[in-house]
Amino acid sequence: MNAILKKFFDFNKNFLGIISLSFILFIFLISLLAYVVAPDNTKNANTMNLSIHSKKPGFKTLMINLKGDESKEFCFESIFFGSKKQTNQIPITQYKIKEGFIHYLPHSSLENEVQKIELHKAEINEKKYYFGTDKFGRDVLSRIIVGSRISFYIGFISVFISLFIGVILGSISGYYSGLPDKIIMWLINVTWSIPTLLLVIAITLALGKGYWQVFIAVGLTMWVEVARIVRGQVKQYKERQFVIAAKVLGFNDFRIITKHILPNIISPLIVISAANFAASILIESGLSFLGLGAQPPMTSWGLMIKDHYNYIILGKPFLAIIPGVCIMFLVCSFMILGNSLRDILDVKTNF
Repeated sequence: MNAILKKFFDFNKNFLGIISLSFILFIFLISLLAYVVAPDNTKNANTMNLSIHSKKPGFKTLMINLKGDESKEFCFESIFFGSKKQTNQIPITQYKIKEGFIHYLPHSSLENEVQKIELHKAEINEKKYYFGTDKFGRDVLSRIIVGSRISFYIGFISVFISLFIGVILGSISGYYSGLPDKIIMWLINVTWSIPTLLLVIAITLALGKGYWQVFIAVGLTMWVEVARIVRGQVKQYKERQFVIAAKVLGFNDFRIITKHILPNIISPLIVISAANFAASILIESGLSFLGLGAQPPMTSWGLMIKDHYNYIILGKPFLAIIPGVCIMFLVCSFMILGNSLRDILDVKTNF
């Protein structure tokens, strides 16, 4: 194990693998602490200011924050699930403080109509939108950060489901010949013959639209590759002498499979899990784009592309390009990581 880790972290020989792993860990930390690092820490980063909609990255504006109930929320809930309180904000172009009032010109004002508010009820600061604002005036950077949770959650859960089903069925099919193998292989071939996206859409429609339904649907369609790999590996290892010796000693089949065979096929499972992680992110993005994935007001990268893809021809392509680039970088990172792990864990490359 130490030799494998040393080989992986050899910077000169595995530069892309280290960079990919670093990027994945960075996005994972960002998604875990999304509401801590996001400029808009309200639930789903859903603070809207229609008067400043569709602004380009780097847009700055003066903002009046109205003071309301100052009672604090439970810390754990606000950190991991966002603040339930919507911040009352007024974008302005200019202001003047006079006689205990703030006289300001709203950003949306067309007739230069000056309004005023009591000084003790508000505070003024400058706010910068590093990735601009979307069509509802929401902070794109905050939506990107919060939306990264969907990509990681669906990756972890779908990979777990696919491993759970694939390892069980693949082990049974590979270890036992005859009728169990034929039934499982028939099920694998039938599932394999159906296009993945079409099967996911069918399962999603059966379970209903939503967050967890997509996770389950993607996981139920990705177990086939795992099962085929496990089946082939188990068929190979069950003829080895240490397995035959275990049978002679009277060990039951469950112990032989779990204690003697499966630990030896961890390497290909790690590689296929990295590839499935990347595939699940793409599938979720496609489902969200079709309106079958995460539902508003929840945000995901695929849903952000769906909401703003028509802005590409309206001169504001950044609204769709930014989440698209995030998807591309994360998927590429997982694919490169999988290729690096495949090269390192391949026995032939260690000689």
